[in-house]
Amino acid sequence: LLSWPLPYTPYRHQAEAFARLRSVDDLGNPRRPLPTLVTTGTGSGKTESFLFPILDHVVRAKRAGQQGVKALILYPMNALANDQAARLATLITSQPELGAVTAGLYTGQDTVQRTKVTSEGLITDRSLMRSAPPDILLTNYKMLDQLLLRHEDANIWKLSATSLQYLVLDEFHTYDG
Repeated sequence: LLSWPLPYTPYRHQAEAFARLRSVDDLGNPRRPLPTLVTTGTGSGKTESFLFPILDHVVRAKRAGQQGVKALILYPMNALANDQAARLATLITSQPELGAVTAGLYTGQDTVQRTKVTSEGLITDRSLMRSAPPDILLTNYKMLDQLLLRHEDANIWKLSATSLQYLVLDEFHTYDG
């Protein structure tokens, strides 16, 4: 299903999401990922449903020399963003195929300033993310508003104008207003 081996056999809903979210067709030709809504029980692999196709896309885009944010993942709360950032950091650092993937966490919390993905976490250094946007950017909707409005963050979007392929709203049912 993907260009690198999965660490497990996907559930049916995951395989169906992978098919919709892949950025290449079965012959390897580029295509736009399809809008997809995944609803299933807690702990059933919703995150993997979107994360593995994103990682697959990032690996191929990196090989092609593409720079900029390729996936923007929004979380409704910092706690969830932090949990998922730790999960993504572990995945990236434990899979050799993902070694070149960069991912950043941009929230309003003061954290250790990381300049690379490590087993302890994602990139958090804002100046680095502004000059060299990560492949995957995790944030919350309040910080996204700031990212879109602040002059000092404009370079992230300028450098990602042609690379951004995925917008994920995790826990979509919690958003309102």
